[in-house]
Amino acid sequence: LLIVVRDPVTRAISDYTQAASKKADMKRFEQLAFVNGSYSVVDTNWGPVKIGVYARYLERWLLYFPLSQLLFISGERLIMDPAYEIGRVQDFLGLKRVVTEKHFYFNATKGFPCLFKSEARSTPHCLGKTKGRNHPHIDPGAIERLREFYRPFNNKFYQLTGINFAWP
Repeated sequence: LLIVVRDPVTRAISDYTQAASKKADMKRFEQLAFVNGSYSVVDTNWGPVKIGVYARYLERWLLYFPLSQLLFISGERLIMDPAYEIGRVQDFLGLKRVVTEKHFYFNATKGFPCLFKSEARSTPHCLGKTKGRNHPHIDPGAIERLREFYRPFNNKFYQLTGINFAWP
C-alpha cells in the first residue's frame, strides 16, 4: 500500500481551501477547526482536522497489513523532489527505475512539479486546476494551536512508521 502523508495542519488548510472554492458562504477556517470560536478546543469531528490524525488510522491498518507492506510517502518531498519519492515507489513495487529526474520540471505558476511529455503523451502533464491554489490567511494562533493538538499524534505516527517526517 502506498500512503502519502503531509503536515496535518497544512493538509487541513488545503482541504478547507478546496471546500471553500466550491461554496461561497463557507465559514472561516478558524470557526470550523475549533469549538465555539475559541482556540482552546479543537473540533476533532471536523473532517479536515480528523483526517490528519494519521496514527489512529495506521493503528487500524496495522491489524491487517504488516508495516513491510506499507510505503509512506512524504507529500512535502513529493512536491520538492518528485523523482526521489517516485524512485522509492518504483523500488518498493519491485519495478525498474524508469521515471527519473529528467521526467520532471517545476511549474512556478502552480507551485508543483509537472511531467514532461512522453511517448504516450504529446504535451506536458501538470496537476489539475484544484492543485496549487493560494491558501487563505489563517490566524497564526490557530495554526500554533493545531500544531500543539497534532504533536502527540504525529509523534505516535513517527513511532509506528519509524519515520520522522519533521512536521513543525
